[in-house]
Amino acid sequence: MKTLRIGVIGAGGIATDAHIPGYLAQEGVEIVAICDVVPGKAQAVADKLGIPHAYESHTEMLNAEKLDAVSVCTPNFAHKQSTIDALEAGCNVLCEKPIAMNLAEGQAMVAAAEKSGKLLQIGLQQRFGAEAQLLKRFIEAGDLGEIYYGEGTYLRRRGIPGWGVFTHKNLQGGGAMIDIGVHALDLTLWLMGNPRPVSVMGATYAAFGNRPEVSSGKWAHWDASTFDVDDTGLAMIRFDNDATLILRATWASNIEASFGETRILGTGGGAKMSPLQIYSEAHDALVDITPQELPEVRGHTQEIAHFCACLRGEAECLVKPWQVLDVQAILDAVYKSSETGHEVRLDS
Repeated sequence: MKTLRIGVIGAGGIATDAHIPGYLAQEGVEIVAICDVVPGKAQAVADKLGIPHAYESHTEMLNAEKLDAVSVCTPNFAHKQSTIDALEAGCNVLCEKPIAMNLAEGQAMVAAAEKSGKLLQIGLQQRFGAEAQLLKRFIEAGDLGEIYYGEGTYLRRRGIPGWGVFTHKNLQGGGAMIDIGVHALDLTLWLMGNPRPVSVMGATYAAFGNRPEVSSGKWAHWDASTFDVDDTGLAMIRFDNDATLILRATWASNIEASFGETRILGTGGGAKMSPLQIYSEAHDALVDITPQELPEVRGHTQEIAHFCACLRGEAECLVKPWQVLDVQAILDAVYKSSETGHEVRLDS
């Protein structure tokens, strides 16, 4: 088995806590280089984790190393250029979510992947959880019938990021909706079979982020004076098959506790997770199914295992480019709808 040579662009937490451990858990994979624009940051990570080479620009790394693939672990504003440069250098790319700052950037990235003939997979790792995979099998087997409604929820009581550039619109493209709403949206859409969106009604709020007196809970406090993104986003999305999706995402809200939940309703059954429960009827009675002893898997590790399998020709990429662009189009429409106060059509 050929050893896959991997480079990592960006040496922040998502790289050190998720991508690098994910690659290290795979057989026949070697992380040969890492880069970060902050002087000394990549070298520090390389020294700690035994990565042979460190650079202060991705172009330098791409020119110096012969890589099979890279993980793009930068803030959102750098996704587009890092990804396109890597694809043009002959590398396959696993890019963190969301695909980019906006739909136009995402489309440019997908076009570059198609031109290069290389794989571009976006880091929507919640699809790879054991419960999500099992529920998808139930749905594809027809056990839930026709899916007409989905609900994606990711609410934090307090969880505004106090590090990095998460609270800067010009560097991230948005706040809670584009950061964690993207996960709730993508997972629910995927379970629904990725119907094509036709309209979005959305609203976003900055109810907590620009108030320095608000408690940060257990999280490090953010800089309220520079906060210019949303801390809450809500939306209703309609699809070409008349299905509907309700989306809710908050970094901060006055609720009893932080939680995430996905609900799917079909004509033959319904489901929610986590934990996964499936609701149906049989023999003139209502019945509930609660799966037992599912394997314990880490989404990022499974995502990277899948990426590596795709590179070896052993699997077909689960995260399709058109699906990711639909996700980004919806996120863009949520923000536009919030700004204008009107429904945004995506089918015109």
